[in-house]
Amino acid sequence: MRIAGKVLSMVAAAALVSGLGAAVLAQPAGGSGHGMGQAMRGGHGMMAMLRGVDTTSAEVSEMRDLFMNHHQISRSVTNLPDGIRTITESDNPDLAAVIVSHVAGMNLRVQEGLDPQVPIQSPTLDVLFANRDLIETILEPTPTGIMVTQTSPDPATVAALQAHAAEVSEMVAHGMAAVHRSMTQR
Repeated sequence: MRIAGKVLSMVAAAALVSGLGAAVLAQPAGGSGHGMGQAMRGGHGMMAMLRGVDTTSAEVSEMRDLFMNHHQISRSVTNLPDGIRTITESDNPDLAAVIVSHVAGMNLRVQEGLDPQVPIQSPTLDVLFANRDLIETILEPTPTGIMVTQTSPDPATVAALQAHAAEVSEMVAHGMAAVHRSMTQR
């Protein structure tokens, strides 16, 4: 089953609005610090790092859920000559719904050129937003998540797609620790 990005975005949004989608996990108790250490433990610092210029509270909650539950997510990436194919899934149905909603929502943002400019955002996203008209995206739901195929005729865009896919895989594997390493290297 192939579903274009905008259609899947509407389906995911409808599922969320009807209460069938993402679970918003309770904020864990902890200190009141706002640094990276607190962010890595899921406190208020993390929330600040996930807020962009126009992110919604639902988007911030989704990103938080993904980081806090990264160990429940599986991901595979296939680099194609002209792009990528990723499969991101979770056996936790609520987390699977968060994955689908986040992917569909970010795809719609890219299509519309609405860069959220989240403080932890990778520079590869700047390229993807700038070259959005050069990217063809196909979103396909799986029983426990989503498969994304993105292709482009532009080599620089293909390189950015592949780099971003690797960055997301690193975040799935290591959560906020991967973000911290990436930000430190930049």
